[in-house]
This record gives sequence, structure tokens and C-alpha cells, in this order.
Amino acid sequence: MSLPVSPLAPAAFPQMPALTGVTFAAHACGIRYKNRDDLLLMVLPANTTAAGVFTRSKCPSAPVDWCREALKKGKARARAVLVNAGNANAFTGEVGAASVARTVAKAAEVIGCAPEHVFVSSTGTIGEPLPDARITENLDTVFAKAMAGGDESGDWQKAAAAIMTTDTFPKGATRQATIDGVTVTINGIAKGSGMIAPDMATMLSYVVTDAALPADVLQALLTKATDKTFNCITVDSDTSTSDTLLLFATGTAGNKPVKDAADKRLKAFKAALTEVLLDLAQQVARDGEGASKFIEVRVTGAESARAAKRIAMTIADSPLVKTAIAGEDANWGRIVMAVGKAGEKADRDRLAIRIGGVEVAAKGRAVEGYDETPVVAHMKGKEIVLEVDIGLGKGKATVWTCDLTHGYIDINGSYRT
Repeated sequence: MSLPVSPLAPAAFPQMPALTGVTFAAHACGIRYKNRDDLLLMVLPANTTAAGVFTRSKCPSAPVDWCREALKKGKARARAVLVNAGNANAFTGEVGAASVARTVAKAAEVIGCAPEHVFVSSTGTIGEPLPDARITENLDTVFAKAMAGGDESGDWQKAAAAIMTTDTFPKGATRQATIDGVTVTINGIAKGSGMIAPDMATMLSYVVTDAALPADVLQALLTKATDKTFNCITVDSDTSTSDTLLLFATGTAGNKPVKDAADKRLKAFKAALTEVLLDLAQQVARDGEGASKFIEVRVTGAESARAAKRIAMTIADSPLVKTAIAGEDANWGRIVMAVGKAGEKADRDRLAIRIGGVEVAAKGRAVEGYDETPVVAHMKGKEIVLEVDIGLGKGKATVWTCDLTHGYIDINGSYRT
């Protein structure tokens, strides 16, 4: 099914600076789709360090199981990433694990590395055996393509496009920072459109930096940045079985070693990494299946930051809130409903709600005589801001989502057929 590009998509894919030793190849293997690339091979330099964050689903896919173990067995080192679209290889039992073993073994053979240094991901339909022979029989060709190519912006875009399923546009982000005066680059790609909710809401995302960072530092930075970014988006409140976020550091920039994630020399790098992850996360929300509006939910005055985030996510996940926004209806009563059901402390008579910066409700009732004209105009736009002050404490949180339209039903009602 060919889908129109989301009206919330960025104007263009970003220009991605080159990263020494990082090469890609995208290939059409016919795993499910026809006449499009559905396999990505990313080859990384020797001694690249790795970190990962994965789904908290109790029914994870076989590739997720492999990646978790690979981080341990391979001592957080990486040489390659192999990703297929069209089949999630999830809920496939021993057959799925065997598919992963075969693809990893072949990839390790052609690259010349240990199997535990190959990371794999699969995305697509759940419950169908992965036709892994279509991958393994093409890997020699794919590797040759990767070695023949350079690291150019077009490669990153092709890589992002190859891992798409119901996505309507490829997602990429890049930033630069300095460590001890040495400029380092962070490039990332992601895929995701539906089955998007925290724990952790990354779907599939691969981020590479040329900074020299040990694996334990990399993991600490990734975990913290994920909580501020991918774990603050939702499309439909459903957590994927395949969610995978991997961060790699090639070390080719040549900065001085950093042994502690709290090192002040990493301040700029931390900010840049968070910006890359937030950019990718927001692109996922902007590509929510059937989305027509991008929504930012800001909660302040909660009892704690944790409470604020739970309230914000409850608002963002509410089908009634999301459909009201799709219909351009400033129905703040639905926001009150969501606050009340979040399970966190709230006081009806202290609650205040703003839509597009205009206070519409306060002190347990509608604001008498508020001007609805700017609110109506705001609801007709593509960027919607909802602000809720709980009035109880200093806890605050911001999350991002999209509206819920009939397009979501159309896409998901016909996904397998």
C-alpha cells in the first residue's frame, strides 16, 4: 500500500556529514515488498563501541533477544548492523531464533568479524517466519556494494528509506559538537509510524558518532537521553515488540579519552546527542499513521516530574483528546478527563488549561468570556500546543504526539492484506 507523505514531514532529508569508515548498502531482497529496498547493511570500523536500549515488551522479537546478548558477549563492540523491513521476526519461537543465527553467521562471514559484533533488527508483520534465505543469499552482493560506496548524504537517506514500513518519509538527523576542542559528528536515522509508545518508543533507530567514547559512557549517555526524547513520544499507546535504539562510537574523530559520563568535557556532546534523538523522535510522531496535526503537551505544577509525565502521556494517548484535535474542536473537557484518569494527584479547582497560549479553563470551570477566536485559529493549524498546570507542585514534563484520524484505521485495518 503506497501512502501519501505526511503533511507534517520535514521539507527535506538533512545533509549528513561523512563519518570515516562508515558505509552502507541498501538492497531489494523481496522479503515482503516489491520493487523497493528492504534490507540495510551498515558496516562500521573495527573497535567501534556500542550501546543499546530496547523494548520493554514481554514478547520481544528474536532480533531484540540477539542484540541484548550481543552487547554482553561482544563486550559492547560492533562491526555491522543488518536490518530488514516487511517481517518483524517476532513471536516466531525457535524458528525465529534460528533465522537470526543464520543471518548473523553469514554477515559475520562476509565482513570478517565475530557474530556477536553483528547487530540485527527486523520490522514488519508479527508472527510470520522470516524468509532469511532471501537475506543470506544476497549478503555477498550487499557487502560488496557497501565497500564500493562512500559515506555520503544519499547513502544515509537510502539507508533510512530501506527500513521503512508504514512510514511515509525517511527520517534522519545530524548535529556536531566539540570534545576538548575536537569537532565530532552525530548522525542518526530512524523508522516508525505506528505501534509507538514509550518503554522505549524508538521503533528502530541507529545513531553513529565519530567520537571516541568507551561503551559504558556511551550506554549511560544513551539511556539518559532516551528518557528525554523517544520515551516522551506516543502515536497510539502501543509498544512494539521490536523497539531498538543503537548508538555506536567509531572513535575516528580522535578526541582525548573520556572515562566518565559525568565529565564536563561531554556537556556539548550530551546536548547534541539529545537534539539528534529528539529530532528523530519528533519525526516519528509527525509520521504517525494518518496524522494531520503534531501535538505538544506541556504539564507543569504536578507533584513530581514523574507525575507530570504520566499526566502528559495520558493526555497524549487519549483517543478522545486526539480525535477532538483531528476535528479541530477545542474540547478542553476531554483534557480534564485525561488528567483525572491519569492516577496522579490532581485538584479540580487548581487546574488551569491553555490551548495555543490562551487560558480556556481555570479554578474548576471555564474562563468566563475568554476569546475563542485565536483558539479556533490555533486548532486549524498543524502545530497544536496544549498546556496544563496542575497547581500542586514543581513537577513538569513535555511529550509529543499526533492526532487520531480515520487514516489510522485505514492503514492498520489493511496492514496484512
